[in-house]
Amino acid sequence: MLKRFMLRAVVVAFVVTVGVFALAQQTTAHPRAKAGTKAEEQAQTDAKAQSDAKSKADAKVKQIYTIDCAMCHGDNGNGKTDLATSMKLTLADWTDPKALADKTDQQLTDAIRKGSDKMPPEDKSRATDDEVKGLIAYIRGFSKGQPAAPAPAPAPAAAPSTPPSN
Repeated sequence: MLKRFMLRAVVVAFVVTVGVFALAQQTTAHPRAKAGTKAEEQAQTDAKAQSDAKSKADAKVKQIYTIDCAMCHGDNGNGKTDLATSMKLTLADWTDPKALADKTDQQLTDAIRKGSDKMPPEDKSRATDDEVKGLIAYIRGFSKGQPAAPAPAPAPAAAPSTPPSN
């Protein structure tokens, strides 16, 4: 009987020890879990702030394009506007992926900043350097999802001029 009593005492002591140990782990782990949660919350807050800033920057770039560029280049960048026609301008169709393929971002920046032919320059007071970079990305985006225009078919070769054989 004494053995049973001792065995029960040992089992109860073991269970109590395991329970206390588990409780201690939860207590010490809980602040860490909160710290991890705070870090996750901060990361989410930072990501949202970056997303909001990008959305505002994108909206500003679109506004600049709408006010300063679309009147000639068109809302979708195809270059077919009444103003372009009345000024007898033939503008590149930016919806065609080939239209800007051979232009570097620096060449486009220079054209925007300095102007070209009848296109007025975009002054730094109207668009920052970052906004001009955004503007370039925006106009390059007009061709996204558009199929490349097919290359013109070569002209048929002339038939050789040999006299018919009899």
